[in-house]
Amino acid sequence: MHASRRMIGLLLQRLLLLALVVGLWWYGASRVPAFVLPGPDKVLDALVRLVHSASFFNDLGATMGRVLTGFLLAVLVGTPLGLALGGSRLLARFFEPVLAVLNTVSSAIWAIFAIIWFGISDATTVFVVFMTAMPLILTNVWQGAQAVDRQYIELARAFRFSRTATLLKVSLPSILPYFFSGARLAFGFGWRVSLVAETLGSSNGIGYRLRQAADLVQSDQVFAWTVLLVALMLVLEAGVLKPLERWLFRWKL
Repeated sequence: MHASRRMIGLLLQRLLLLALVVGLWWYGASRVPAFVLPGPDKVLDALVRLVHSASFFNDLGATMGRVLTGFLLAVLVGTPLGLALGGSRLLARFFEPVLAVLNTVSSAIWAIFAIIWFGISDATTVFVVFMTAMPLILTNVWQGAQAVDRQYIELARAFRFSRTATLLKVSLPSILPYFFSGARLAFGFGWRVSLVAETLGSSNGIGYRLRQAADLVQSDQVFAWTVLLVALMLVLEAGVLKPLERWLFRWKL
């Protein structure tokens, strides 16, 4: 009963916040030209036209496919590298400057390199997402591996656990929260930088359509795509990531 009241209260707060944002948006739109700030009604009409357009699902699928591909590659590369650095101080000291450089270089620079190397293709966006997400996952897994209590490792050795059993039963429960935190952050960043890459090096996708609408001063289309992106991220966060996090860490409850 208490949980239900809390959920209802939270929902009412979110609805109040949404009403406040829409109200301020409507007021601002009434004070400036539509090409500067289109009102919610114009953006809603533009969003309906987008959904019914012939290229909508193709553009949406292209962007999501590139983001997921780059993100999965980042997980496959960043996770074992993070475990390796976390398990070896020598490797960590040797490769730490490289990781600092990877975390410093901006996504826009990676996008320029990608266009030079891959041209106008899916590989450009995939590469930018990968180079943005991989260092984040690597760093978090590395930190998680360092946070594993050495006493538990020694206890596992005393019971003659294999390396695989030690990793799965001792290290993984400590590393998983760090990995999940890094993966969520990496996916969010990857989704955003994919739009930057698509504006520069793609002939379809959401980023390409945003650039096209901006070039034609179609502000309602730009806002419609933006609202759609925000809605998608909220659905992924509330419908996929949070339930997955609760399921993975149910043992903590």
